[in-house]
Amino acid sequence: MKTKAVAIGDGLGGFSINATVGDTLLFTKTGYTPQKQEATNYGMVVYMQPEVQLGEVRIVGQTKKQELNEIMGDYRKQGTFYNGSPPVLAALTSPLTGLYELFGKTPGRAKRFAAFSKRELEATEVDRRYNRPLVMRVTGLTENDSTTVRKFMEYYRPSFEDLKTWGDYDLIQKIKTQYEYFKKNGDHPTLQKLY
Repeated sequence: MKTKAVAIGDGLGGFSINATVGDTLLFTKTGYTPQKQEATNYGMVVYMQPEVQLGEVRIVGQTKKQELNEIMGDYRKQGTFYNGSPPVLAALTSPLTGLYELFGKTPGRAKRFAAFSKRELEATEVDRRYNRPLVMRVTGLTENDSTTVRKFMEYYRPSFEDLKTWGDYDLIQKIKTQYEYFKKNGDHPTLQKLY
């Protein structure tokens, strides 16, 4: 029976409440997990469990572009300002910096990393637009055809330069055309791509 009676414990935690055997009692205390216990006809002992409170956790995402820019920032801290490719004017106004940028080890690494960074960002953009769900939707393939989807996606992968000029409609049309060719000729590794 719900009487909603309330009792407050004394300094030692003892209390008295009118309850019938079988009534459910709810024990609460700030900082502790609430406990439910059935009333009995003799004295009850209730153990309160302290709440486990976690400290605040902040999760901050970082895009691949931000991560790559951070690494390029580290090269700049090492004295590489032009990513290993100084303009001619910089070599004339500051010959030492120009020579360092052209022949130093760190600028050479920065130049290679800048090229890698560019390729990585282009590949990410291609993956964003040309992905498994899109190919499956356009070709009508399902998860049961996962091997075919994988082989087709390996056979036909548009370049970043193509995707820069194509809209979504163009990409879908190219996928359809390439898939028809792929179905007719099989998945031979020597197949030539259609352009």
